[in-house]
Amino acid sequence: MELFLNSSSPYARMVRIMVLEKGLAEAVTLRWCDPWSDDPALLEANPAARIPALIADDGTALGESLLIAFYLEGLGHGQPLIPASRLSEVLHLAGLGQGLMDAAFNTVIARKHQGSEADASVLGQRRKRAITRLLDQLELEPELDVPQATTALTLADISVAVALDYLAFRLPEVSWAKDRPRLEAWHRRITSTENVKTTAFQ
Repeated sequence: MELFLNSSSPYARMVRIMVLEKGLAEAVTLRWCDPWSDDPALLEANPAARIPALIADDGTALGESLLIAFYLEGLGHGQPLIPASRLSEVLHLAGLGQGLMDAAFNTVIARKHQGSEADASVLGQRRKRAITRLLDQLELEPELDVPQATTALTLADISVAVALDYLAFRLPEVSWAKDRPRLEAWHRRITSTENVKTTAFQ
């Protein structure tokens, strides 16, 4: 398999952690690329020029991080990252993480192309409110009280942890940990795991 990615995409990092967690590192070739440069190989894999993109062993190209996550869940070995016994709970939290990731990523891209005006726009203000609501909701989630030592890492853990790391990486002024002690403690526990640490943003 081939995985198109870069070191600063939260979506690509989420999939890369899944590859490692499922014991598929030896089966996946990492293709580092710039999705903004119209890389021909990436465009062939994903005409939308988005990463991550995964080329399966049968040549099928898969795009979008959550779809790739579901595909990888059926491969490899180890504990399930999308356990059937906790399906609704895991997908609920993964959705919050994905929403936070989307709002943060779109804020970064808007600033890159529109400058400071992006934050003052209607969409910029909507993204800002969404980030605050999502962080506040995560602080209240009962899953944060489950000791990590008693349960395997899940897609929810990966999605939320990567989204929080991306905020700290690209939007440090958000100061997401301020006044959110439960979320901060949970994040510290998750990010101490090996595969989360080794894929840190650069």
